[in-house]
Amino acid sequence: MSLDVAGILSGVVSHALALGHFETVNGHEPVSPPGNGITAAVWVQEIGPVPSGSGLRSTSGRLVLNVRLYTSMMQQPPDAIDPAMLGAVEALMRAYSGDFTLGGLVRNVDLLGQSGAALAAQAGYIQQDGGLYRVMTLTLPLIVNDVFDQEA
Repeated sequence: MSLDVAGILSGVVSHALALGHFETVNGHEPVSPPGNGITAAVWVQEIGPVPSGSGLRSTSGRLVLNVRLYTSMMQQPPDAIDPAMLGAVEALMRAYSGDFTLGGLVRNVDLLGQSGAALAAQAGYIQQDGGLYRVMTLTLPLIVNDVFDQEA
């Protein structure tokens, strides 16, 4: 048994791209500034066991991804930045709620935080290469069956 991190990351990237809200979606935390429009990036934040969802022979895992949306603060009109970002966040949250298993890649999205932090988004700003960017970082908690074998 193993955790298909590459497959899950690819699935989350594809999921986001299909929504049509993003100029690009990266499968890593970027080190350079985003382009025009809204860019998304997906990366692993945390992994650990899920005691309440594990059996006697294997342990289920909790894989927490960050899905960060970026857009430049140098856009006009500035009052349109947050509504566009929130529209993209809402579309992602709706998609994760509607495709609870991400097409069978995971047992479930832990929407309500039964095994830790729930699906949520936090707003903020980052400075990168001299530019100021509005960001919304989603916590995407995923529960995956049978990640770790248990041996007697």
